[in-house]
Amino acid sequence: RPAKDGRAVEGRLPVIFSFTPYRSRYQDKDGILVDAAFGRPDRPSRFQVGELVRHGYVVVFADIRGKGASFGRRRGFQDRIEAQDGHDLVEWLAKQPFSTGKVGMYGCSYWGGTAYQTTSTVPPSLRAAFIGATDLDKYGFVRRGGITAQFNTRPDEPLTDDLASIPVDADTDGKMRDAAVAEHAANTPMGPLWYGLPYRDSVSSFTGNAFWDEVAVWKHLPAIRKSGIATYFWGNWKDEPTAQSILSAANLPGSKFLAGPGDHCVPPPAFDFAGEVRRFFDHHLKGVDNGIDKEPRATYLVEGQGYVRSALLPGQNAKRVSWALHGGKSGTARSVNDAVLAPGKAVAGRDSFTVDYNLPPADYFSFWIGPMDDRGLSYTSAPLDKPMTLVGFPVVRIALRSDKPNANVFAYLDQVSAAGEAEVVSFGRIALEHRKLSKAPFDTMGLPWSSGRKADAAPLKAGATASLAFDLTPVSRVIPAGSRLRLTITGADPRQRNLADIKQTPPPVLTIIRGTSRIELPVQK
Repeated sequence: RPAKDGRAVEGRLPVIFSFTPYRSRYQDKDGILVDAAFGRPDRPSRFQVGELVRHGYVVVFADIRGKGASFGRRRGFQDRIEAQDGHDLVEWLAKQPFSTGKVGMYGCSYWGGTAYQTTSTVPPSLRAAFIGATDLDKYGFVRRGGITAQFNTRPDEPLTDDLASIPVDADTDGKMRDAAVAEHAANTPMGPLWYGLPYRDSVSSFTGNAFWDEVAVWKHLPAIRKSGIATYFWGNWKDEPTAQSILSAANLPGSKFLAGPGDHCVPPPAFDFAGEVRRFFDHHLKGVDNGIDKEPRATYLVEGQGYVRSALLPGQNAKRVSWALHGGKSGTARSVNDAVLAPGKAVAGRDSFTVDYNLPPADYFSFWIGPMDDRGLSYTSAPLDKPMTLVGFPVVRIALRSDKPNANVFAYLDQVSAAGEAEVVSFGRIALEHRKLSKAPFDTMGLPWSSGRKADAAPLKAGATASLAFDLTPVSRVIPAGSRLRLTITGADPRQRNLADIKQTPPPVLTIIRGTSRIELPVQK
C-alpha cells in the first residue's frame, strides 16, 4: 500500500492483483529476500509492478493453490479451480477497506495466464487486465502442430523451493507454510500432464476429463466481450506466445496490443513500458482521461524501422507473397549453397533428407533457437535488391512424402546478412498426422488451423503425398537490401525435451515435392 512517513495511507485505492506460481516472497539461495513486486534490493523486478504503489495503487500478489506458501494442490496447469480462485480473490480484494472496489490484473507468462484465466470468469469487480505472453488456445500453444513446446514440459520445481517462501504474517514460526508445502507433493506434474494429452480431445489420466477444453480461454470469449473488461495483450517478437497474444487481441475488439524486440517477458527497450502499464490502469481504474482509449490499438516494433502505432494488428494489412522452393544446379537441393528460394512458381522436382536426431541440447529456458540449416534442407534466396518489410505470420505450404507413417516437420525462416551472419526470425512445426485443416472456433486471422482432434488425425499411407499448411511465429522487421532469406526444413528440434523418447530408428526420410511447395511471406503494403 502507498505509505507516508512509514505508515500506510488511509482511504480507498484501486487494486492491482497478480496471481503467481513463482512465489510472492521468498529467500533466494544467497539468503536475500525476493519480493515479486519489487525484486531483490540489488536487482529490481523488471516488471516494475511495485512502482504502481508509488502512483496510488494497492499492489497484491498471491501464490496460486499448491505453490509458494499457499495450501492445497494444483490439480492441473491453469485449470478452472485456479481460475475460480482468481475470481474469488478479485471479489475479496474489492470488498477490503483499502479498496475502491475496482481491481486490475497484471502478469506475464504463467501469471499472465492466471490473469487471462481469471478474466474468463468475468469477476464483476475486475475492470482491466494487462496480459503478457500467454495463450488463447492452450492446445494450439503447448502442442503447436501436435508437437509439445519446449518450455511447457520442463520438470516441476522441488518442494524445497516452496519451503523458501516467506511465511504469511500470522504464521510466526513457519509451521503453516510447512504444512501447506507438504500438500504440494500431490500436485499434478506439468510435463507428464501435457505429454499425456496428444490430441485436443484426449482425456487426462490426472484430471479425468478432456483437459484442453477445460483450459481453453477461447471458449469464454463471448463472456469476456460482454463483461466490458478492458484487455491489453503484450508479447515480444522472439517469444513463441506472441502469436497467441495477437490472436487474443483479434478476438477481443477494443483490446490493445504491444510487441517489442526481446524474448520471453522482457519489457520492450526504448519504450516507456512502465508508463504504458500505468496509463492503462489509470484510465480504467481511476477514470483518468489520458487519451489511451483514443490511441491506435496496436503498438509494436518493426525491427530496423522503430515503433509504430496502428489501428490494425500486425499482419492484418500484409500482402502474402509466395516464394517457391527450387532445386540447385544439379536439380536437387543438397546444401545451403545449392537450393534456391525465390518469388513465383518452381518447376517440378524433389529433395530428400534423413531426419537428424543428434542435436545439441538446447538451453534450459530456450525460448528461441539458432539457425538449423545444417540439420535438414535449406533454400536460400539471392541477395535482396531492395529492403523488404515483413509484418505478420509467414505460412509454409509444402507437399511432402515420408517413409514412415508419421513424422514431425519443422520450418525456420532465417535472415542472412550480407556478411553471412544468420538469425532465425520465425519458425513453426506440425506433425504429419495433424495435417488435415479444419474451421477454427475462433478468428485465426485467415491462418491455417488443424483441429488436433483424434478423429482428424491420420497416419500417412505408404507412397502418399501429404499437403502441409502451417503458420510460423509472427515477424516484424525490415530485411535490408543485400540480405538473403533462407527457409530450412528439418524433422527434429533441440528444444524437444522428449526427443530421446520419440525418435524413430531408423530415422524417417522426408522428401519435399517441389512445384507447389512454397512459403508465403507477409509483406507490408
